[in-house]
This record gives sequence, C-alpha cells and structure tokens, in this order.
Amino acid sequence: MGFKLIKEDKRSSARLGKLKTKHGTIQTPCFMTIATCGSVKSLDSIEIKKLKAQIVLGNTYHLYLRPTDTLIKKFGGLHKFMNWNGPILTDSGGYQVFSLAKMRKITEEGAKFQSHIDGSCHMLTPEKSIEIQNNLGSDIIMVLDECAPYPAEKKYIADSLELTTRWALRCKKYFDKKNIKLKKNQKALLFGIVQGGTYKDLRERSAKQLLEIDFDGFAIGGVSVGEPSEKMLNAVDWTVPLLPENKPRYLMGVGKPEEIVASVARGVDMFDCVIPTRNARHGTIYKFKTRSEKIKITKDPEKFYEIMHITNEKFKSDKKPIDNNCKCFTCQNYSRAYLRHLFCAKELLALRLASIHNIHFYLELMRKIRNSV
Repeated sequence: MGFKLIKEDKRSSARLGKLKTKHGTIQTPCFMTIATCGSVKSLDSIEIKKLKAQIVLGNTYHLYLRPTDTLIKKFGGLHKFMNWNGPILTDSGGYQVFSLAKMRKITEEGAKFQSHIDGSCHMLTPEKSIEIQNNLGSDIIMVLDECAPYPAEKKYIADSLELTTRWALRCKKYFDKKNIKLKKNQKALLFGIVQGGTYKDLRERSAKQLLEIDFDGFAIGGVSVGEPSEKMLNAVDWTVPLLPENKPRYLMGVGKPEEIVASVARGVDMFDCVIPTRNARHGTIYKFKTRSEKIKITKDPEKFYEIMHITNEKFKSDKKPIDNNCKCFTCQNYSRAYLRHLFCAKELLALRLASIHNIHFYLELMRKIRNSV
C-alpha cells in the first residue's frame, strides 16, 4: 500500500509512479474522472471501465445527503453500490459545504450547514467527514479543510489554514483510531490538504504543519476557485518542493489540458476536474492536433489540442468522426453531423457520446504524458 516512485524526467520535475490502494494500483500521473453522486454523469460504470479509467472521484457531501453513507454501507460500500471495482477517492465534503450549502457557519467544531436539497441542518466535523468516507469504503480519504475563496484577505487565509491544520490533526487521530485493527492492505490512504491561497509564506506554513502530522499523500487545495491560471501555477511552484518525494501529490480541481501538462512538469501526480464531462454536456469537444504518442512536458506547453463546438453550423453535413485517430466508441461509430444533430434535437444520447469522447481524450492525455517521462 502506498506510493512508489518509478522514474523521474531529466528535463523537468515530472515523474512516474505507482500508487497502490486496496482496490488496485494506479499508474501516475493520473486523472480522476468525477463521479459526484456515485456515477459519472450520463455514463455507467461499465462504460468507465471500457474507457480504462484507473480511478473515479466520489463526493462526500452529496453522498452523505443522498442516498446517505449509512445506506451505501449496507450495500457493502460505494464500490458495490455503483458496480465499480477500481479505486475511489472521496473528497471531504468541505468544498461543497462552502460552495453549495444554503447557509453555513464555520466554527472550531466543524461546519454547520443547511442542505441545498431540502434545507435540513447538518454539522460536518473532521470526525464526521472521516466516518462518512469510511462508510463509503473509500480507497483514498481526504481530510476536512476550509477552502477559502479567491480573492480573500491574507489574515482570513492565514486563520483558515490554521483551522484546516487543526482539523487535519483531528482527522488523522480519528482515522487511526477507527482503522487500527485493519491489516495494511485493507486500509484506506489518508491525504492532507495544503492551503494558503495565493500567498507563498502561507503555503509554506501550511505544508510544514501538515508534514509534521504526516499523511499518505498531500493535496494542493484552495486552487481553481476563481484565481488566474498563473496564480494557481505559482501555488504549485511554491508547494511541490516542500512535499516528500515518496508521497503522491494531488492538485485538486485542475483542470485544463495545458494546466495539467504544466503541473506535471512541476512534479504533480494526480488530477481531477469536471471540465471533460461538464464541457461535453454543452457540446465542447477536445481533439489532439497530431497523432503523436507523446506530449512535450514543459512548464509552458504549446497548444497541443483544439476545441470543437459541435453545435456549429459548419458540422451540419460533416461525415467525419470527431477525430479520425481516436479509438473511443463515439469516434468509431458516429459522425460529427450526427452528434451535432443529437445536440440540436436535445437528445440525451448527445451527452453520453460527447462525454465518452472527452473522458477518453483526458485519459489519453495522461497516457501520452506517462509515455513522455
């Protein structure tokens, strides 16, 4: 169980690794497909397996509220509930409390909030977050953190990261207490989350504090909250050198294909983002510019892909697939004209076919990156 560094790139800080979890080994760098409520929107688990996704990401906040983690536990955990036998990472629920809840109040104890579904009141404490994720049977568990907004005053960010550290320590103590009797190959991995906003000294402070607690992996949080891409990459530049080489590094909520390549070049191993599926549902399709099996790994990558807005009039009679070189189900079976027709007719199949292609594109991107290290 845990992370093994396999190879380091000679031209950048990119690296290859293997992350062993109780439901399988993940080749890194990797992209985690978002399965918020126990499904990747419009697709089933069998299709995700066929796309060769290594790991999916479930959401603690949503699954806790509906159908509830206790119900999922009765089914043997989220893996059996959604018929997925690969690794699952679950986030702590903190981000959704701060972004979705109708009302919320942050205290030392935790986050008190009203459900966005029915207005019911709940208290999410560090201990409760770990308990929920244990009930879900997660392979990788995230500590509860406060995800500060952008922009925010430095004092607010500083106070927030100190609270996140105290919550992280409580998460670690509760996690260790509840899993003490489990064998190593039965245990989930617990990741800490570095905060600090767009301030270098605060990022350094947060990383140092979390290293003292010690976790199985470390995430860079508080990014993709509205800050410009260069500020996000600054946070990566400041944080990654502080993190241990023998632990995986996870950049939360990122992102655009070029941001992933730029972050891999800086030493990041894991990514997640709603972009491929969310954009697919709006007819935005990704396509590689060349047939190359490799991607040039650099901190400032050239544009190696193009975006197609499939609902454009120019695709009305286009007989070609989205990408002649793509081996996904969509490109092997359907034309651009057909996909455009489905979107114009508001057929649900449009969402599925576009999502299949975009997920395939992102997983292929990671494969090409791994080929390039």
